[in-house]
Amino acid sequence: MNKIDILLGLQWGDEGKGKVVDTLTPNYDIVARFQGGPNAGHTIEFEGKKFVLHNIPSGVLTPGCINIIGNGVIIDPVILKAEVEALEEAGFDLRNTLKIANRAHLILPTHRALDAANEKALGSQKIGSTLKGIGPTYTDKTARKGIRIGDICSVDFYNKYESLKKEHMDSIDSLGTDINTICLDGNSFADYEMAWLMSVQYLRRFEFIDCEYYINNALDEGKKVLAEGAQGTMLDVDFGSYPFVTSSSVIAAGVCSGLGVAPSRIGKVFGIFKAYCTRVGAGPFPTELFDETGKTLRENGHEFGATTGRPRRCGWLDLPALKYAVMLSGVTDLMMMKSDVMDDFATLKVATAYRYNGQVTEQLPFAACYETMEPVYTEFPGWQQKIEGKIPQKLEDYIQFIENYVGVPIKLVSYGPDRTQNILRWFYHFTKRMLRHPFFIKKFQ
Repeated sequence: MNKIDILLGLQWGDEGKGKVVDTLTPNYDIVARFQGGPNAGHTIEFEGKKFVLHNIPSGVLTPGCINIIGNGVIIDPVILKAEVEALEEAGFDLRNTLKIANRAHLILPTHRALDAANEKALGSQKIGSTLKGIGPTYTDKTARKGIRIGDICSVDFYNKYESLKKEHMDSIDSLGTDINTICLDGNSFADYEMAWLMSVQYLRRFEFIDCEYYINNALDEGKKVLAEGAQGTMLDVDFGSYPFVTSSSVIAAGVCSGLGVAPSRIGKVFGIFKAYCTRVGAGPFPTELFDETGKTLRENGHEFGATTGRPRRCGWLDLPALKYAVMLSGVTDLMMMKSDVMDDFATLKVATAYRYNGQVTEQLPFAACYETMEPVYTEFPGWQQKIEGKIPQKLEDYIQFIENYVGVPIKLVSYGPDRTQNILRWFYHFTKRMLRHPFFIKKFQ
């Protein structure tokens, strides 16, 4: 019996999940998104082309791979249609490879308008929403009044839509916002709503599935399935830096409810993290840098949100937070991204603990969002050379320190945006050992 593997972000999102999924996909028959919505922005680059995926799983560029938008995902038809059309223009036909769960919820235009109105009403206390309607949609889902993909085929779909729209309009009015003043992706509300209704019909070209049956049957048939997460662990609605979090379960447990698989069917858990840390929007960030070093990380790493375009906050690697994320999801394999961003640094720092309330702790306290935590740093000499497929010894020392701290091996090291710019570390070290073997020394003398 095959088990489903999972790929997760372990920081505050933007870790490079899209690239790794794209790299791993040739080993899988199915890639399935299990949570989040178009607030995600998974970037894939190869052969000089760049693709930013918001709803569609990152396995879509691999021929023959089935890609599933699971029931835990929420969908804006306008954004999904534009995404499909961009891929088709680039030569990828998704009609037979993209499938959508019947139980996935729809983001209505009024969800996005309500999101904007809520943020405006919060003023200086705003969460830092992407304004994609994520929170209001998940709120309606848990309140048992949302509209799902399967409802598109219902005869009373438009009645359901108008009823929920009216409820949202009343809420927007009560917040003191005129909906006609709200701009959605450069469009008036009326124009966006028209595009939304047309996009709903466009989605009917794809197969709507009961993904819980589809995925479990696929596993029973011996097929290999990879579950792809969005955002990052520190944005999890339960265990992240609440209230500055997303509205879904980002950790491995979210796969069970987001795709309909049992915990006993979970296999490997791949955890993705950057060699440093970034965050978009408001919320605590203990290792954030406000100096030239932070600016250099942002510029070298091109740290601007794939979905929002907002500049990302940058800082040193936070190991207590990383270990926390590893614990929550039972991560089995770590993958470190963007190592090349720090190629020129003479000195690096890593947070190994926090000073909090007069004590030193390696745990994230409950009140971390409301209290200041001062990071305790360990310094490392930088490798100050291009990686280019070879791990410098000082980078290897940095990697081994991280492994020893979190207790999980780092299997892959990424040193650029292209799908080819990866080092499989186990293979790299195996090859080095083999080349030192007397047989090879004698053969190549």
